[in-house]
Amino acid sequence: MKKSYVFLADGFEEIEALTPVDVMRRAGMEVLTVSIMEGRKAVKGAHGVCIDADVQIDSVEIEDAEWLVLPGGMPGATNLAGCSKLTELLKAQQDAGGKIAAICASPGVVLGPLGLLDGREVTGYPGFEGGAPAGKWRDEAVCESGGVVTGRGPGAAMAFALAIVKSTLGSETSERIASEMLWHS
Repeated sequence: MKKSYVFLADGFEEIEALTPVDVMRRAGMEVLTVSIMEGRKAVKGAHGVCIDADVQIDSVEIEDAEWLVLPGGMPGATNLAGCSKLTELLKAQQDAGGKIAAICASPGVVLGPLGLLDGREVTGYPGFEGGAPAGKWRDEAVCESGGVVTGRGPGAAMAFALAIVKSTLGSETSERIASEMLWHS
């Protein structure tokens, strides 16, 4: 199985970053947290939680990527959007037919301006729709459209993570993980 990467920038929404990491690892997926912060693995979340990422962005290779996952949070999403190495990876991932997931502000702030949501059903935090005007915005917790999974916000973090697992490993695995975690939608 290929590696998946969850990208972290100062100001990331903690629950939107760590829930996918936890759920994907429970499902047996290889997931690495990635700091986009130059010269450091330490990343500080929007609510003061500090994470020591597994790797820095310079070590990420698109050839071995299953998922590129973007949590939201502000200014986390803005910081992600400002990272040219990350935007290059996202475009290459789409060009290669790879999978991308973004939640909260990141669909509108990161993916939309790159054109990665054009024509897709998408959701995200209310008020960020303007960043992806060519997306088909839905009032849903999670949308999956053409290899892109988007989530509405912090309250949708578990559904978002399970959608990623379902897309890779199927409904049975996603449902088993949800049951083991005592989660019901």
